[in-house]
Amino acid sequence: MPSHPLRVAVVCSSNQNRSMEAHNILSKRGFDVRSFGTGTHVKLPGPTPDKPNVYDFKTTYVQMYNDLVRKDKELYTQNGILHMLDRNKRIKSKPERFQNCKDRFDLVVTCEERVYDQVVEGEDSPSQRGCDSNLKPLCCCARHQPELTRLSNLCCSSDLNSREQETLQPVHVINVDIQDNHEEATLGAFLICELCQCIEHTEDMENEIEELLQEFEEKSNRPFLHTVCFY
Repeated sequence: MPSHPLRVAVVCSSNQNRSMEAHNILSKRGFDVRSFGTGTHVKLPGPTPDKPNVYDFKTTYVQMYNDLVRKDKELYTQNGILHMLDRNKRIKSKPERFQNCKDRFDLVVTCEERVYDQVVEGEDSPSQRGCDSNLKPLCCCARHQPELTRLSNLCCSSDLNSREQETLQPVHVINVDIQDNHEEATLGAFLICELCQCIEHTEDMENEIEELLQEFEEKSNRPFLHTVCFY
């Protein structure tokens, strides 16, 4: 494990449900944790699937809460959105975009493969590949599959000398797919917390993480993606 306390980021699309549930649980377990989204806007369920509530990332959780109370308090109480926002505002004031964060982490955990790609590649769309990320992709150490098949190491061509202020600090980016609903967010958060606790107690994180992820795949029956990047 690192000589300092493990610095963790948890990332989903809108920094509302999955990443915030994990943020909540990890912070209660004493982790140095932050949470983020990667979307261009924050989206919350609306009265119908084709009419979501869309907010800017600068909108606070309190403002979202008050807006939904005004629109339909009964609906957003019944579907758990107001309860979720109430929890969120107790943790921090507003959602944050990962692409705008310049802090360094030892571990970044994403909650779906699309978000994982955005974190690693820095992309908001295929046409924007390579933009807006403070990470430099170096190597896909293992792309774990549902049947637990291991692929050989795939190294990406990357000019690590192209940025003047690179630290070459490694960061492990791990994805575990979590469905975006309240129940799965809770289950996923405990899985992420258990993973972080195991990583924190490794003697040699760089050499032990592959075996650890294999164990978690088998135990949880979920595929994991894992990439090592450098700042």
